[in-house]
This record gives sequence, C-alpha cells and structure tokens, in this order.
Amino acid sequence: MSKFTRGGGEANALAIRIARASTQKKNVAFCGYHGWHDWYLSANINSKKNLDEHLMSGLNYEGIPKSLKNTSFPFPYNNFEYLSKLILKKNIGIIKMEVMRNIWPQNNFLQKVRKICDKKKIILIFDECTSGYRENMGGIHLSFNVNPDIAIFGKALGSGFAINAIIGKKKIMENAEKTFISSTFWGERVGYTAALASIKEFKRLKVFEKIKKNGKFIKKIWKDMSKKHNVPIQIMGNDSLPSFVFKIDHTKRKTFLTQEMLKNKILASNMIYVNIYHSKNKISKYIKVLNQVFKNISKKNINKILKSKECYKPINRIN
Repeated sequence: MSKFTRGGGEANALAIRIARASTQKKNVAFCGYHGWHDWYLSANINSKKNLDEHLMSGLNYEGIPKSLKNTSFPFPYNNFEYLSKLILKKNIGIIKMEVMRNIWPQNNFLQKVRKICDKKKIILIFDECTSGYRENMGGIHLSFNVNPDIAIFGKALGSGFAINAIIGKKKIMENAEKTFISSTFWGERVGYTAALASIKEFKRLKVFEKIKKNGKFIKKIWKDMSKKHNVPIQIMGNDSLPSFVFKIDHTKRKTFLTQEMLKNKILASNMIYVNIYHSKNKISKYIKVLNQVFKNISKKNINKILKSKECYKPINRIN
C-alpha cells in the first residue's frame, strides 16, 4: 500500500506515525538525516550532539516537548554492534535509516539489520528520499537485495516537482486508519503527474545508465586532479551522487571552488547531483575550470585568493 505527501520531512513523519501505530514498542533507532519533525529532533534532548554525525550539526530542539526525551536514538552507520546494544537497552520497536549516503555498507551491515528486525519484530524503514530513483528504477536498497517494511521516496521521483511516496507492507500501512493523517494539498495532482511522466522518461532515456557512467567519470577526474596538484581529498557517495571533502581547510576551499565556478557560469560545489543533461561538453568545461581551481589551491594562500565570505555551516544556511 502507499501514501503520498509533498515534502520529505512530512513523509518521514508520516512513516514514523504509521510504524508507531503498528507496534507496542514506540521507541525509534535511526541513522541518517530524516527531516525536522519532533520525533527526530527529540534525539538532541539527551545530548545536543546526538544529531551531529547525521548530516547536520548544531540542530537546536527548542519547541520540542521534553516528554519526548528517550524516544529516538541515533546509531552510527555500519556499526551493527552499537545498534544491537541499543535495541536491547532502549526497547526499540522501529529502525529508520538511509540505505547509504556517503559510505558503502560493510560486512553485510544491511542484511544484519534486516535479520535482527525479523528476529525482534522491529519495523524497518528505509528513507530513500535522496537515494531513490537515482541508481535504478526504485530504491538503492534493490541493489543490495534487502527489503524494508516501509520505504520512502522523494526528490528524484518527480524530477523536482513536489511529490513523496511512502510505500509499505499492507499489514503495516493499514494501521494508518488507527490514527489521523491529513493535509490540504495531498490531492493536488501536479506532483503525481510529474512522477508518472518522469518514470516514463527514466525508462525511455535509460537515465540510470547515463548518470552512473558520468558519476564514475567525475569521481575519476577528482581523483586525478587531487593527485596531479597534491590537494588531498576524500571521495564519497554513490555514483549518481558523488561528493568529496578537502582534507585541509575544507570550508574555505569549498567556498573558493564555488567562487571560481560561478565566475565561469557554472554552479558547482563539492557535491554533484548527476543528471542526464550533464553532457560531454558541459563536463569538459567543468574539468577545465576545476583543474585551475586545484592548481590555485596547491600554489596559493587560500586566504588571499578567497574573495567572498566562507560558506555557512549547514544549519546556518539561508533556505
């Protein structure tokens, strides 16, 4: 069965509501970034640093009822031992996680999570708002042959139009009838129309083959540039969403990169959401500018060549 929303945070909150309506154990263990709603931010009531390693640091929880303390607990990706202890200590009934973001699963991590969920009768939710419809027709979990009880899709599903899908096992999704879930704009049709049209185009244009090929190529370019100019970086992410971090002065160098790209009418940072319009000519222009950026970083004092303010920390960005 499925439900639909407009935004990712809303979809994540809806999935948690349905999961909690389906189990007597309401506590949530999570890994990754899942929006801004009370269930998620309440993790920082125990410690203001609990969410720091889950994409954004410094998230404040003002406005969140203190009664939600000890209901949501983060766990590190690929650390199955930590998760196992958390399940025992905190009476976990729901596990919510991104299948992968910057690093790949190791030592059958996803398979182990699925197995312990089956053993302990825990509801497993995969948040694929970011990863869905980029690697294949559906979710990246299909590439790892691990199925959740609920999966959430967004962003790429409608190619930028507002649409999110929450799909799940019928016996779980039916429990939405036990609670109240509603929104003024869920019946608005543009998002649904965009999603159906996008899926047709994904198939016709063989989108996934093209963006993964380009993503692999871009990763190779980053690696070559790093070696050529002796600018150490760490390359991360899957092929459709490649990213890297500078190992020295990351935010300053990242700002300089964007600064120089904009001078050449290219909007770019240290992450690329690869799409089919990244043609050979566009990538060639990007490589040419990138080569000069890395060259300048290696030869010059970053403080002297940086002409704009250092980029905001993620939570302080202007939306």
